[in-house]
Amino acid sequence: MCTYAMVTYKVHYVCVPCRQSHKFLWDGAGHLCTRCRTPMVYAGHDFAAPRKTDGRRWAAVAAVLGAGLRYDGFELCGCSKDPKYRPRTSAQVRARRRMAARKGLTEAEALALRDPADA
Repeated sequence: MCTYAMVTYKVHYVCVPCRQSHKFLWDGAGHLCTRCRTPMVYAGHDFAAPRKTDGRRWAAVAAVLGAGLRYDGFELCGCSKDPKYRPRTSAQVRARRRMAARKGLTEAEALALRDPADA
């Protein structure tokens, strides 16, 4: 039996306009931002919030979450954790979007690539 199967993990929820993140139990309920009262977006287990003043990194977070990707590499039982690559700055997002337009990839596929030359 897996020792991690008995643990309940909290996950990150993000409000991009307010640049806030909170951890709540993953219960499928809609969690509201404490500042603007809009629904927060599920960001995953492995999300690390940038500083509020770092607009480039928050722009990258907005692009990743807007493309339908999450910051997850977490298996449900917790035995194996392999975080997936996500761009950290808006420059990395722009480079991957240009490459997606050239090669005909979807935005989600391009943002998930570690190196744009891998496509």
